[in-house]
Amino acid sequence: MKITGTFLDEITHDIPSSNWGVEEWARDFDAMKSVGIDTVILIRGGYSDHATFDSVSLKKYVPLRPVYTDLVDLFLSQAERCGMDFFMGTYDPFLVSHQRDYDVELKINLDFISEVVDRYGDRKAFKGWYLSREISTYDPSFTGLFEGLCSHMKTMKDIPVLVSPSIYGKKQFANPITPEEHEKHWRNIYSRFSGYVDIVAFQDGHVDFGDLPLYMQINTSLARENGIIPWSNVETFERGMPIDFLPIAWPHLRDKIETAARGGVEKLITFEFSHFLSPNSVYPSAHNLFKRYCEWFKSTEGLERGKVTPVRRAEKIFSQGIV
Repeated sequence: MKITGTFLDEITHDIPSSNWGVEEWARDFDAMKSVGIDTVILIRGGYSDHATFDSVSLKKYVPLRPVYTDLVDLFLSQAERCGMDFFMGTYDPFLVSHQRDYDVELKINLDFISEVVDRYGDRKAFKGWYLSREISTYDPSFTGLFEGLCSHMKTMKDIPVLVSPSIYGKKQFANPITPEEHEKHWRNIYSRFSGYVDIVAFQDGHVDFGDLPLYMQINTSLARENGIIPWSNVETFERGMPIDFLPIAWPHLRDKIETAARGGVEKLITFEFSHFLSPNSVYPSAHNLFKRYCEWFKSTEGLERGKVTPVRRAEKIFSQGIV
């Protein structure tokens, strides 16, 4: 399996902005396409007092910082140019007073979702929704927020809904839960998600590499039991290091890709190509990771002679100095 989807993280939280404009984003979309990425996911439509476009609805609730570029239009335009599907993220009130008030958060997002559909609902690449809030354990009120959001999304534009939960594992949490506890929590969550959420792509970096196959099996089995499509979010940054967050070591990434393939997921997406896997990244080690990934990609393709494969397109990009 290859990585065929990526998040787009420009309303930044814990990684630095690349300060890209249209030219740089176009170049990176070309690099994504060169390795077979067909799906891009805007990780959040708004975050705290930031927004991806000059949102009238968010201004009713939050004193937004100035918005100088319509990133949703930019990303939709690039996705349409490259033949990709675009998933639109919701608003995350992190760091503002509405953070733990799920009723207010739901109200904000209902207005925001309606505005998004009014502005962009007829765009060709707009093929999915992404619930930006991350859940790891069962909380009836938090899960209820997801249900309310999904119901409104499907009323406004009935397209697939994606979530990318975290595992309550030891690489992030001081009191991690066991695989048995994880399964119990997610039986409850999946039963509530059924009929609302279409795709679940667990983040794969919160547990030790040796424990990942068991969690992958639990997540995939429960998803299919509840009629939900299992993907995997193969993180391309390293967790568990003293410095957060830098591009992952290639052997670690390959291990996680192969674990996901054996685990039976249907698609691999990543957080996130542009910072951690791109030949255009602000991190030089990401350029090398892209090369190692392309070398492996080429060695495993096995396609007929002469076909213009994604890796051959990537090699052309390198040779022409486009990146």
